[in-house]
Amino acid sequence: MTILQMPPRTAVRRAGLVDVPAVVRLFAVPGHAGVDRDQAQRAMRLMLAHYALEEGQVWVAERADGTLLAAAVWLPPGAESPHTRFSGLFARELAAPLPQEPVLPTALKRAKPDAPHWTVVTVCTPDDSEAWDRRVVSDLLSPGLLTVDEEAADAVAVTLSPRHMDPLRPLGFRTPHQVPFAEGAGVWLATRRPVPRLAA
Repeated sequence: MTILQMPPRTAVRRAGLVDVPAVVRLFAVPGHAGVDRDQAQRAMRLMLAHYALEEGQVWVAERADGTLLAAAVWLPPGAESPHTRFSGLFARELAAPLPQEPVLPTALKRAKPDAPHWTVVTVCTPDDSEAWDRRVVSDLLSPGLLTVDEEAADAVAVTLSPRHMDPLRPLGFRTPHQVPFAEGAGVWLATRRPVPRLAA
């Protein structure tokens, strides 16, 4: 298992299936009109287990006691929308069917660049300043950024709060902007161009 050293009592590692429930809990936010929180979390568990872990990358920052501070979910370019790809699975596993044109994926599709790009969704423990320390965020995103730069691809970061954009700027993410997807709810996006690797 890959371990990256971080500030005292904190480490970054690649996530596995056992981490899916804890990663989903990091996404827990107060309910909003038009957003079924329980349904959204169940869909997220399915998406992480059947898509992100298999075709993308999921990295977590955790304390020495094993509690998660933050997670970075990397989704690769050119992949079919999870909503489209797993619509049958979602329909079987969720109590209610997902909408034909889901609001969040549709909004993100309009907001993201047309060029091939990786999407990284970053979340952290609510109200924990250590989780968004610049060094923690840098170490959390470094493995995914290495892949992005090797492929010379853009990266689009998605966060739940504008203040979580601050530690992303030193990593090259620019032009943050909000994308609303329901009344009183939205996400923040910023784009990063690939950094050329120096020849050996």
